[in-house]
Amino acid sequence: MTDSQAPAKTGTNPLAPAPEGARTAADVVTPELVAQLTKGVAGSGRTANHSPFTGEKLADLPESSPEDVRKAFEQARAAQSVWAQVPVRQRAAVLLRFHDLVLERQAEVLDLVQLETGKARLHAHEEVQAVAVAARHYGRKASSYLGPKRHTGAVPTLTKVTELRQPRGVVGQIAPWNYPLELSVGDALPALVAGNAVVMKPDTETCLTALWARDLLIEAGLPIEVFQVVIGDGPVIGPEIVRHADYVSFTGSTLTGREVAKGAAARLIGASLELGGKNAMLVLEDADIEKAAAGAVRACFSSAGQLCVSIERLYVHESVADVFVERFAARTKAMRLGTSLAYGAEMGSLAGERQLQAVTRHVDEAVAKGAKLVAGGVARPDIGPYFFEPTILDGVEAPMAVCNEETFGPVVSVYRFKDEDEAIEQANSTPYGLNAAVWTKDGRRGARIAARLRTGTVNINEGYAAAYGSLQSPMGGMKESGLGRRHGSEGILKYTEAQTIAHQRLLPLAPSFGMDDEKYAQFMSRSLRVMKALRFR
Repeated sequence: MTDSQAPAKTGTNPLAPAPEGARTAADVVTPELVAQLTKGVAGSGRTANHSPFTGEKLADLPESSPEDVRKAFEQARAAQSVWAQVPVRQRAAVLLRFHDLVLERQAEVLDLVQLETGKARLHAHEEVQAVAVAARHYGRKASSYLGPKRHTGAVPTLTKVTELRQPRGVVGQIAPWNYPLELSVGDALPALVAGNAVVMKPDTETCLTALWARDLLIEAGLPIEVFQVVIGDGPVIGPEIVRHADYVSFTGSTLTGREVAKGAAARLIGASLELGGKNAMLVLEDADIEKAAAGAVRACFSSAGQLCVSIERLYVHESVADVFVERFAARTKAMRLGTSLAYGAEMGSLAGERQLQAVTRHVDEAVAKGAKLVAGGVARPDIGPYFFEPTILDGVEAPMAVCNEETFGPVVSVYRFKDEDEAIEQANSTPYGLNAAVWTKDGRRGARIAARLRTGTVNINEGYAAAYGSLQSPMGGMKESGLGRRHGSEGILKYTEAQTIAHQRLLPLAPSFGMDDEKYAQFMSRSLRVMKALRFR
């Protein structure tokens, strides 16, 4: 595997002759591949996607209409009734086979993820890791999560109670562009193994990755009709997904999430929403500065900062702030940027013009109002049309937009604090509450601070990967960062309806054996006191 373009140190000319035999977009996204992946995707119109590395078109694609969305739900609903009757262990076996296929054929999807998102290859591999872990976890644990549960009944021994988990039906999934493998099929896996069908709308610009994952699931044994994909403009077919679904899974902006929630509420269906974040990292005075600086690079600049859980605010104790910023800036300035379909580049491109404009606006406005540019701060069209250097700002203050608005790019602001309470208050000061990080050598202190941060996940001595990669534990946002959770039991049970079946035996829950109403009431009152004394729950 050879580079198509050698990664470059920030601030140097990266343009070098492509090594002989280097793969190009045309080598990867062939007409045959596009035809295979889009087979069965209904669409009377045509659209296209583009690569951030060059801005050039990758593929012509079918474009689905609202009527196509309706038909996709019809097909999925017909297939779901059959799929739900397949034993859970057999459904789970599809996920375990899919796990193996993803790892065996990861080179294929790494190329697609890079070409569609502009990521560095190692950052694309984070998606492979996340999907493999999700497939393994739900492949192994689905039977336990979904199996019948026995509960104590109204009258012990006389009332037998079983809780069942029934699939909701057809899950409508609206997936984002920034993690096109993990946030498409990664969220679909628990829905499918729970017995649902899925109709997914991936972002058009990154839909080939999602379609590749669907194709691999079908190869692993999933019935093709159970997992439908529609392609089109979000404002046009997104509402159609909400209109026809039995449950909605959405990952994206807080603004759009509100509209999805309104649509779901109007139909009285459930929805899970992972939305925006303005995530904070706290570097305490006892932190290992070298490890914290290296961790900050990962936390702030993975996928060019285009992930909901990335760190955009760094709160550093004043006693170590200068040395931390120096070490962090040195690592940031040394990062290699590149477009290679190979490992080596440490950061890739922004996704497109809109992201580049948002990042540029935040940085330029902050500098104009007095913020200090410690590292980066400029676009790099010499590498690719949407490249922007990893950027560190110091001296950021309200009302600079970068202070409170989500940037969603490779930009982080440094703030100094004096004591623990001040740092916690500042970290909690935004409407968002998705992710946070604490760096300290004192694990107990870190855990104590973590419990006071109003975020769905907190990482101690890591940026985001420790919490996100722990699949048995829930992941999601507080406040305006969303509703519901992915991962763990909540990540699969949200795709089900709880059903209680109570079997009353021998005696009815009513007056019997000649009791009148008053004697029955007295008998039940004595029984309740006895059950409390015997510590029944």
